[in-house]
Amino acid sequence: MDLLDPILVHHVVNSLGWRSLRPLQEEAIEPVLAGEDAVLLAPTAGGKTEAAAFPLLTRAQRQGWKGTGIVYVTPLKALLNNLHPRLETYTGWVGRTAGLWHGDIAATRRRRILAERPDLLLTTPESLEAMLVSANVDHRAFFSGLHSVVVDEVHAFAGDDRGWHLLAVLERLQKVAGRPVQRIGLSATVGNPRQLLDWLQGSGRGRRPGRVVAPGVTLPEPGSGGPSVSLPEGEPGAGSGGQSVSLAKGAPAPPPPGDVELDYVGSVANAATVIAALHRGEKRLVFCESRRTVEELGEQLRLRGVTTFLSHASLSTDERRRAEAAFAEARDCVIVSTSTLELGIDVGDLDRVIQLDAPATVASFLQRLGRTGRRPGTTRNCLFLALDDAGLLSAASLLLAWSHGWVEPVVPPPD
Repeated sequence: MDLLDPILVHHVVNSLGWRSLRPLQEEAIEPVLAGEDAVLLAPTAGGKTEAAAFPLLTRAQRQGWKGTGIVYVTPLKALLNNLHPRLETYTGWVGRTAGLWHGDIAATRRRRILAERPDLLLTTPESLEAMLVSANVDHRAFFSGLHSVVVDEVHAFAGDDRGWHLLAVLERLQKVAGRPVQRIGLSATVGNPRQLLDWLQGSGRGRRPGRVVAPGVTLPEPGSGGPSVSLPEGEPGAGSGGQSVSLAKGAPAPPPPGDVELDYVGSVANAATVIAALHRGEKRLVFCESRRTVEELGEQLRLRGVTTFLSHASLSTDERRRAEAAFAEARDCVIVSTSTLELGIDVGDLDRVIQLDAPATVASFLQRLGRTGRRPGTTRNCLFLALDDAGLLSAASLLLAWSHGWVEPVVPPPD
């Protein structure tokens, strides 16, 4: 912590009440301050945002960065909305600013951002591209002070075509800035972080220094070809002591922490009956694998008198914001969502996670399981409710892989 800006250290201790930094936050300081590219890997709620933000703000202070020096990219607008107040607080501690730019931001606020050029800009790759091609944005002036880009939930980009779009936008930003731009990826669940770092570096691979920062994680040796990663103690799916386990090698897996159950209900209506009856008075987040199921379950829960919020990409801005506000304000309620609320969003007072059928990957399940168990004295938990035989088999096979500590590697699509 001694390497951080003293004003930041003062607020970490006195405003946040932290006696020390978490292991990832400590180990990330040196490479981030040195300007290295990095992938920062830690369990859900492991303090990854601060691990990137604190040393970057320290660099900005020491090197006198002017204008927008940091761009913070996430895959979801909901995650941006959630992060903005926190990063606005951190930048304010050192006399700097943070701005929020995405498709739901009003034109007046966008004009203010263009005029004031916040030190840290939170946005999506699509909004960045829109800025780069807009006749209303002097992108060369706006991004002339850019030094670093943080990509939150980087695994969510690398696994599909949005990742290639992100890399193309980052290459254009670097050209506009006229200097090498540091790239920092944040992730909680990935089986091949070294390959992910190589991917994130883009044209800088082999030319720029880069490292994976993952305290307590046993990484596969370079060239081993193994996708398995040993998770640190406390990560869902990790055995005690962070022991290395691998399905491919048939190693025995210690029981992973967390209260996880699987049950068969047979229909959305029956699932609604179970959810309405269980854990009354608590805040419950239910994940569904389609928007149609979200809508159907929401209707069934409301018919049973349950206070219910919905979240998926087709909802209006107002409806999405109501769902996000429920995390901070409501108590006895159910929030039904697709994967939109899986990533990174702070749900520190969430009591339960319920999953209809099964997500597509163990990594996705780990993200969802990690929404719970954040309060002292609570454990991570997830109740699987299978709607049919296929859902039951999918959930059972996923839980078998999870029990062995296995996480999929992130494989970018062919270019």
